[in-house]
Amino acid sequence: MFRKTIALTGAAALAVTLGATAVPAQAGTTAACTLDLGSVTTAGAQTTRTITAGAPISVSAVQSVPGVFPAGSVKHISTFRDVPAPQAARARSGLVVMGDALYETTYNLKDNGQVDPAKPVVNRRVGGGWSNFRWIERSVEQKVSGPTRTTLFAQDTAGTFERWNLESNGGWRDTGGVGGLSTVKSMTLIGRDDFYESFLTNTRAGALSVVLVPVGTYPMETYGRTVRSSTWQVFEQLIATPCGPDGSLVLGIDRDTNSAYLYQFGHVGSTETVIKSLGKVPGTFNDPHYFRWAPEIDNLTGE
Repeated sequence: MFRKTIALTGAAALAVTLGATAVPAQAGTTAACTLDLGSVTTAGAQTTRTITAGAPISVSAVQSVPGVFPAGSVKHISTFRDVPAPQAARARSGLVVMGDALYETTYNLKDNGQVDPAKPVVNRRVGGGWSNFRWIERSVEQKVSGPTRTTLFAQDTAGTFERWNLESNGGWRDTGGVGGLSTVKSMTLIGRDDFYESFLTNTRAGALSVVLVPVGTYPMETYGRTVRSSTWQVFEQLIATPCGPDGSLVLGIDRDTNSAYLYQFGHVGSTETVIKSLGKVPGTFNDPHYFRWAPEIDNLTGE
């Protein structure tokens, strides 16, 4: 599925190869796309900052919620939902791996941005056997009429890409896995509809690909297409959010330099995909874990 290629080194070189910096928006044009980035600190706090894809890129002040997790306990974290809540400002939920177990984390925020004592942090244990996974992701397809599908994806240390579906009784049903992805460094969800869930991936050799997972197939199946053949190996993590009717903002985090770079993608499909480099994001990215804050109706149409 993935091709090994000769790779460039350094995120700066990558930024140069993918295109010029974005031109400032003209009066009357659509507002710049934004990415709501979250992190988990070494002390166990969850943070929030908004990255705006302007020219130049801007980053809001970091807001922190302390005491969400025990210090140093989180190994992996999914996208977290951040939605309006009755009798509170916001309700937050997502999945994390701590120790050998998978947990569902929920809590509410008050208007002051801190945890609501009436609905404090709850880390509900889902199950064990998660110490050999490299990352996790939760996908929630929710329409105005209500939730229709919640899916858990994960990749183990041997390179097997696995999927679970949330059942009506609250349990997770294993729907199979696909091997052969040991060269993948990271995967980020960019597309979701009634038929597919789609991931953008980068490999250690530098290839950038899109992986499509058909909904409802058992055992799980995947289909892959190459988007770029080199230069993307510099990023340890990719994080994507919708941008425009069928595009994405993609943040690449380089752990070697604790820096991040922002890219605007057109609709992802092949090597013809338009990718514009927006440049280096201001700030230092040295927290142990990063993730995306997602809204209640999270329309992912990047593929």
